[in-house]
Amino acid sequence: MNIILLGPPGAGKGTQAQRLVAERGMVQLSTGDMLRAAVKAGTPTGLKAKAVMEAGELVSDEIVSGIIGEALDKLSPETGVIFDGYPRTAPQAESLDALLGERGRQLDHVIELEVDEDALVDRITGRYTCATCGAGYHDRYKQPKVAGVCDTCGGTEFKRRPDDNEETVRTRMAEYRAKTAPILPIYEARGIVSRVDGMADIDAVAAAIGDILGG
Repeated sequence: MNIILLGPPGAGKGTQAQRLVAERGMVQLSTGDMLRAAVKAGTPTGLKAKAVMEAGELVSDEIVSGIIGEALDKLSPETGVIFDGYPRTAPQAESLDALLGERGRQLDHVIELEVDEDALVDRITGRYTCATCGAGYHDRYKQPKVAGVCDTCGGTEFKRRPDDNEETVRTRMAEYRAKTAPILPIYEARGIVSRVDGMADIDAVAAAIGDILGG
């Protein structure tokens, strides 16, 4: 089973991908992580990417495709794959079809986690973490049982991500819409797009994704 998980930052893609990895033995292929790993490992495509990045240029679709191809070649044909952050454009969608086809695979599902923008702003701008153990909290939805003391480790220092502010969240939403708009019609024409309420609680979202994937 090969799927694409779509959704703006904060929609919960990472959380759901981790559950699919744990529960179904799938592999999450995140283009950013793979690029860094390929550069570090010094693979042929990684060396090309390193030269481009050191020159301050954007990594081409050809290089990204090469990185994904290398990653797929390391997996057994039975291993399901979750594509995260790719494809983002129509040419990348075509490249992905070719990469999968060459390896006897096909794309089975494109799942978009839908969010309400105002609710997402509320969700993201209110979140903070324990500076010691990383446990997550929220101003409105999940405060420590004892004010100012982490439930998990007893730490008393907390931190917020500097980019967890309304302006940044709304900019990310606009970027997401602009980037995904070109690829959704391609997959809708094939009848493989499903949408899930990303604002539901984590277990409900996981159950909805499980219903789509079946088995």
